[in-house]
Amino acid sequence: MSHILIVDDDHAIRESLEMILLYEDYKVEKAKDARDALAYLNKVEGNIDVALLDIKMPGMDGLELLGKVKKDFPDIAVIMISGNAEIANAVEATKKGAYDFLEKPLDQDRVLITIRNALKNRKLHQECHTLKQIISQERQILGVSPSMVEIFNTVKRVASTEVRVLITGENGTGKELVARAIHENSSRSHNPFIEVNCAAIPESLIESELFGHEKGSFTNAYEKRKGKFEQAQEGTIFLDEIGDMSLAAQAKVLRVLEENKIERVGGNQSLDINVRVIAATNKDLAKACKDGTFREDLFYRLNVVPIALPPLRERQADISLLVSHFLVSFCQKHSLPTKKITSEAMHELQVYRWPGNVRELRNLVERLVILSDSEMITLEQVRNYLSAPSKNLEDMTSFCQTFEDFKRESEKLFLLKKLVENNWNIKKTAQVLEMQRSNLYKKIEKYGLTKAEMDEL
Repeated sequence: MSHILIVDDDHAIRESLEMILLYEDYKVEKAKDARDALAYLNKVEGNIDVALLDIKMPGMDGLELLGKVKKDFPDIAVIMISGNAEIANAVEATKKGAYDFLEKPLDQDRVLITIRNALKNRKLHQECHTLKQIISQERQILGVSPSMVEIFNTVKRVASTEVRVLITGENGTGKELVARAIHENSSRSHNPFIEVNCAAIPESLIESELFGHEKGSFTNAYEKRKGKFEQAQEGTIFLDEIGDMSLAAQAKVLRVLEENKIERVGGNQSLDINVRVIAATNKDLAKACKDGTFREDLFYRLNVVPIALPPLRERQADISLLVSHFLVSFCQKHSLPTKKITSEAMHELQVYRWPGNVRELRNLVERLVILSDSEMITLEQVRNYLSAPSKNLEDMTSFCQTFEDFKRESEKLFLLKKLVENNWNIKKTAQVLEMQRSNLYKKIEKYGLTKAEMDEL
């Protein structure tokens, strides 16, 4: 049942409106002036759907009351009531946040239609707000491992500056999330964040995409078009996978960074731009500079503050946190009851090598949330959707560059599997491995092996 508050110093109007609304099964509260209205709103903590406010009242008038209501209780839909002489005020009130206004003498049908529309509009705004919260939650960067805590601190420090940042890491580690976090915590947060996937743009179109073009500058250029740098004016441009950009395009970007000017394709006028540049890559740009595939001067322009994101296999302390977060987020997104995961299933996720990193984990949890019939996700369900354990060796060889890397990762995986098999009982695991407990502790510390809740032994 929707809750309506009527605020009018005219007793007859209050009673008339109350009768109309009660007949339509609305819950109604009345107040003769702004003071009574504010007292009631504070009492119910703004738990009102729609407020009908008369503009002309003794003491605090309706316009002033509107300001207080929208400031303290912004979710309330406000409809102003005005006499013929106050229509200009009513229009001004609408600009200040009122949903609509009703003119005296009041028409019953007009009153009911306006209230219904206000309730629909309020519901739409609430759903939009909920969706934004879900999106915001999905964009959160989570982690308690030392490497992630250090990254959070770096993001916080650089966000308040204009310094350029180069984010590196494997695919799926969250490079875009870090870039967005820097933007959203900066003074540019209310301006555009424009993402450019440099690897996805054909060489022949890269200049037009980045800098725009004039009408008729090339075949099919039927209209003038702004490029990504112009679209990001006063905001942030995120050049993702910049390591895949050609040398010719790199030279163009370098010029923009040096001069803070662009020139559209087919144009002869330089345009001033004010954008923050954040770049990302999964390549080793220092090596690419030595190989001659990336400009060294551009590398130094971009790499003012480097942020290196670790792969998920090196963040095992974060896996249970990420899984719990994704479970809540996706259950909410898909309007499903909150689901949980068994400890055995969680262990399986911690053992897995995650070649696709956080993106792969996120996709897996969403799949489990949607396809699982029960509210408890089991080990069997997890194994059904994970790559077969025998493939872990193949996954491992894909990121090991040297034989020493392979030996280290093999030992780390082997120890973790034995710890999980023995429920993280250090004494028992050491006996199985025919190893001194002190040596096992050293190996655990060396490789940063963790689990969600370490047993106290």
